[in-house]
Amino acid sequence: METQNDFVLIEKALLGEKEAFAKLYERYYSFLFKYLLKITTNEELSKDLTQETMLKAYLKLNTFQGKSQFSTWLISIATRLYMDFLRKRKKEARKLSNLKSDLSRKIIWLADKQNISWSDTFLSFNELDPKLKVPILLKHYYGYTYEEIAVMLGMREGTVKSRVHNGLKKLKETTFEMGES
Repeated sequence: METQNDFVLIEKALLGEKEAFAKLYERYYSFLFKYLLKITTNEELSKDLTQETMLKAYLKLNTFQGKSQFSTWLISIATRLYMDFLRKRKKEARKLSNLKSDLSRKIIWLADKQNISWSDTFLSFNELDPKLKVPILLKHYYGYTYEEIAVMLGMREGTVKSRVHNGLKKLKETTFEMGES
């Protein structure tokens, strides 16, 4: 009975009746959210994916062929979106790991060039306040200009310069102190 009612609502929605899709949304939002919560175990992610699924269903409603229940179609959309999320997260984690590895190699090289122990420099860098660490990383590892960093971080160029300067100064002091002990 409800499946047949879904088909009527889908037809009306395809004809431009926004209230028809709103009824489908109300009917299936909770169902989708609970499904996604079970597979993600993350409430915020489940909310986001549920919203994204319903939006995608609305935009692609004309592709629903009616060979299955509407709920089945929604589940397939939600599952694909979740799998895409996982692939993206895995790719980002791999990218972050590569960046960390590259950063470590560069820090080792810079430390060796200045006759400073790599482990001391690396530990000191990781201990820096992120307010200092991020500008240093963007300037000396990625090669951005002070002006570009200021735009990225939403601050004045002078603030970026002082944070880079103060961070490097603190890094040198910390590394020097570690080398003396």
